[in-house]
Amino acid sequence: MAKKSQIARNEKRKRMVEKYAAKRAALKESGDYAALARLPKNASPVRVVNRCSETGRSHGFMRDFDLSRIEFRERAHEGLIPGIKKSSW
Repeated sequence: MAKKSQIARNEKRKRMVEKYAAKRAALKESGDYAALARLPKNASPVRVVNRCSETGRSHGFMRDFDLSRIEFRERAHEGLIPGIKKSSW
């Protein structure tokens, strides 16, 4: 499990991105890059990290399922993900 502080920091970034989204779009449209640079760094959507919804793990993240590879494997073995089954040949 990731540190709670890292998860909280990422949630704070998500809120800040939502808050400044309209302003960023307007500044980009007008081409005012000086004002865009004065916005907070965490208002940039690039700074938001994809994290597992269960554990908060950032590495091995599977975008389609919003889970890390470890959680995905455990749930697939338990049959909790519809349409996914272990392959064997």
